[in-house]
Amino acid sequence: MNHTMSTVITYLLILMGVAFFTLLERKALGYFQIRKGPNKVGVIGIPQPLADALKLFVKEWVMPTSSNYLPFILTPTVMLIMALSLWQLFPSFMLSTQMTLGMLLFLCISSMAVYTTLMAGWASNSKYALLGAIRAMAQTISYEVTMTLIIIFYLFMMSQMDMVTIRLTNFSMPTIILSIPLATMWMVVILAETNRAPFDFAE
Repeated sequence: MNHTMSTVITYLLILMGVAFFTLLERKALGYFQIRKGPNKVGVIGIPQPLADALKLFVKEWVMPTSSNYLPFILTPTVMLIMALSLWQLFPSFMLSTQMTLGMLLFLCISSMAVYTTLMAGWASNSKYALLGAIRAMAQTISYEVTMTLIIIFYLFMMSQMDMVTIRLTNFSMPTIILSIPLATMWMVVILAETNRAPFDFAE
């Protein structure tokens, strides 16, 4: 029971954190482009994620008449479940699941997101949506190859595949020096993998 409660609380906090990270991203993009960004809601736009969430829940339910109903509904649900399940592998005080091959499971789950993207385009029964899904899938696969190579190189340095053990490893100076270019490439790949600016072609 305690584990279930801690999991639910952690997932809620993750969703809240993502909402405010999105606000931070929009603010940063606004200042990069010499504009204000979201600043109308509340004090300097801080409640903007809450307003966006409210708008999302009260929006009209639009269902394409030609779509396959069940896959069309299930695809975003499966995508959200897979994204949240990755946090089970992250070492923390509340989610203490320790797996010997945790990084391998991370690679498996993250690579399955490609199928949900393709399924979303196929389920709409529209050739344009399917073409867009194939384009987004090609982008995701191309960056996933780079992401996998970066992770494998890092795992070779650590000689471990368990996230908890990797976190407790004492880093030597050569490891830190090698990790700096890896971290830079990782940042670019993760932006592309999550379809954030400037890699938001899928949106």
